[in-house]
Amino acid sequence: METIFIEDKIYDKSDFTLNPLRKGEYENCTFIACDFSNSDLTDIIFSECTFVSCNLSLAKLTKTAFREIKFKECKMLGLRFENCSQFGLSFSVDDCNLTHASFYQTKLKKTTFKNSHFHEADFVECDLTGSVFDNCDFSRAIFENTIIETTDFRTSFNYSINPETNRIKKAKFSLSGILGLLYKYDIDIEK
Repeated sequence: METIFIEDKIYDKSDFTLNPLRKGEYENCTFIACDFSNSDLTDIIFSECTFVSCNLSLAKLTKTAFREIKFKECKMLGLRFENCSQFGLSFSVDDCNLTHASFYQTKLKKTTFKNSHFHEADFVECDLTGSVFDNCDFSRAIFENTIIETTDFRTSFNYSINPETNRIKKAKFSLSGILGLLYKYDIDIEK
């Protein structure tokens, strides 16, 4: 099958569950209110693309490349980022739902996440060095052997991070979020 190259195209309200996105490389494209849920995005390369109000839930990401991508107001439930091509993997997330997403062993250094939900997300062995989580909810998210050195959690909440099993040197936390670092000790802290 011939590989296609698409540049500077806007996809508006496209339903890729009915008509799958063609395999190829998409550069500087914008996807608005598109449905990719349960789609197979294997081997597709996205470079400098923007996804706005899209549903990418449970999309198959085997060797999918996300390079300098912006996700805004997207539903991204159950995505397995560890299956993506790790070469050049970089994106920002703003106001998205990443419940049940998996970032297992993924390198996401200096990544910006804003106003997003990471309920029950898997950050096991992920490298988040220098990343910023601005107003993010981590209810029941898993951090184990995760590198969060110099990562900023100051405005985020509901995280449970064990300092003994994660690398947290110079990570930033707010005083109100300190309970998320002490949860394992089962102690009562009053205001």
